[in-house]
Amino acid sequence: AAERGTVEDLELEDVVQKGFGDILNVECGGPEPGVGCAGRGIITAINFLEEEGAYEGLDFVSYDVLGDVVCGGFAMPIRET
Repeated sequence: AAERGTVEDLELEDVVQKGFGDILNVECGGPEPGVGCAGRGIITAINFLEEEGAYEGLDFVSYDVLGDVVCGGFAMPIRET
């Protein structure tokens, strides 16, 4: 997605895809292997989704995070706001 610019250049419609049963899907990635913290990419994605109102009107949110993402506090549940 580097060719798309930075997260500031994105709109919600650029990253959300509607799947089976009208389930909304978002996928995010981290930096190149060995370059940085994958948790930082996940935090950036969650912050972007919150700022853009992606969670409004949803009944359920589920995260599927790789087990090797050990940085960024992902051993702790994400707090409910």
